[in-house]
Amino acid sequence: MARTNPIKFLQQVRSEVSKVTWPSRNEVLISTVMVIVLVILASLFFLLADQVISWLVSLLLSIR
Repeated sequence: MARTNPIKFLQQVRSEVSKVTWPSRNEVLISTVMVIVLVILASLFFLLADQVISWLVSLLLSIR
């Protein structure tokens, strides 16, 4: 493997980073809020599912 000169490497990195389209502040804010809302909804769903499964298991185990 050919070794790359560190200075040339840094120049290439800088060139590639300048090509990146960075999101706007508004896009980041909207995405963050969406992620937080979806995490809360998923948490509530799994809490409800856990409670239902727990109730069913306790119901099945109490019948003898």
